[in-house]
Amino acid sequence: MASVVWPSYHVSNVRAAGVDRERNVLSKDAFLQLLVTQLRNQNPLEPLSNTEYIAQMAQFTAVEQLMNLANEMSALRNNLGIASGLIGMSVQWTETDPATGQLIIVQGVVDSIVVRDGEALAKVGDREIPLDRITAISLPGEGGGADG
Repeated sequence: MASVVWPSYHVSNVRAAGVDRERNVLSKDAFLQLLVTQLRNQNPLEPLSNTEYIAQMAQFTAVEQLMNLANEMSALRNNLGIASGLIGMSVQWTETDPATGQLIIVQGVVDSIVVRDGEALAKVGDREIPLDRITAISLPGEGGGADG
């Protein structure tokens, strides 16, 4: 069953987007450094046109704004106030059955929300479920699935 939460906004993905771990990843700082190097080394007989310069600055601004948006989305997803709306709600998630290795749907009522290492987790009984693994939310007593 597919997750209803945008997987690309998972906290680990957003954090990884801001870190230049691989040399083939172009961060906003690397993009700006590339633009400055291009301007510094341009041919004086054929300088960069105003249109090209403005287009590259617009690209840099777009990259910077996307990085800022990713950071804000991460903060919003991990907002304890928003996650607390799940308390008392029935949720479903998938787990791997240790006996068969098959994915099974598990359901339970959220008792509380805890935050570990900056990630909000729904506490259902003795289990702590990352919010991005929750596939369905309903009022208690509604919806099907195994009782967790």
